[in-house]
Amino acid sequence: MDQFSAQRITTTSATIFTRVGGAGPPLLLLHGFPETHQMWRQIAPLLSQHFTVVAADLRGYGESSCPPSADDHAPYSKRAMAEDMVEVMRQLGFDHFAVVGHDRGARVAYRMALDHPESVTHLAVFDIVPTDIAWQKADARMVLGFWPWSLLAQPAPLPEHMLAATAADIVDNACDNWGSTAESFPREIRDAYTRALSDPEHIHAICEEYRAAATIDRKHDEADRQAGRVITCPTLVLWGAGGAVDAWYAADGGPLTFWRTIAPEAVGEAVEGGHFFPEENPKAIYDKLSRFLLTAK
Repeated sequence: MDQFSAQRITTTSATIFTRVGGAGPPLLLLHGFPETHQMWRQIAPLLSQHFTVVAADLRGYGESSCPPSADDHAPYSKRAMAEDMVEVMRQLGFDHFAVVGHDRGARVAYRMALDHPESVTHLAVFDIVPTDIAWQKADARMVLGFWPWSLLAQPAPLPEHMLAATAADIVDNACDNWGSTAESFPREIRDAYTRALSDPEHIHAICEEYRAAATIDRKHDEADRQAGRVITCPTLVLWGAGGAVDAWYAADGGPLTFWRTIAPEAVGEAVEGGHFFPEENPKAIYDKLSRFLLTAK
């Protein structure tokens, strides 16, 4: 993504690394684990033909900073991470914008749509269900398949030590087992993701983010449900056909059923590719995403 300008933007409590390029309506792209903003390297240039694209590293990931945490993990809650991104977009001159998130970034994105409805015009979430539901429905398949949920949420410093000792293995395991084609992740991309997982401060921050997902993020979701708060902007949900999210929730009517409990007008479908389908099937995802962003009202 060297054709996009690199900018470091200081928010109230973090410094966020971004790549910015293109022209048109503003569009924020957020990555998952164990990725960085580079997961959008194939889609962002296509989107930049129609949008001003901002691809950001979440706090604690990639080249963004790692603010101190707290006993309740609140500094790495999706609420805090969403506030970072709202500030980033405002400093770039965008009070209203669309947001697309994959995996961890999708959790930040939907929290942003709930907490800052005045800012988010369109929401797209890739290959997740809401955090509170993911924990409610967790079983052996989830614990064994998406092992970071349980492993990285363990008390410090055990998961930090394990990540520090095995960063390259962590990246290879995710790319080879969660995707549908290992060839979609060339060595230089794997190495970039490994470097981002090899710094002690970032390792601790990432574990804190998973601890937040197991605790405070669930409380925030549950409080919204009790208050009847829902997402009102146009919402697109995509998930990998035949992948974990597709298979695990089929008996419940599929992931879209869960999303419509907090985003009643959500639309969506399964798409070709594994968990990392934006990297494995970029042209098809670009087509679906751009159509939604340009036509949904």
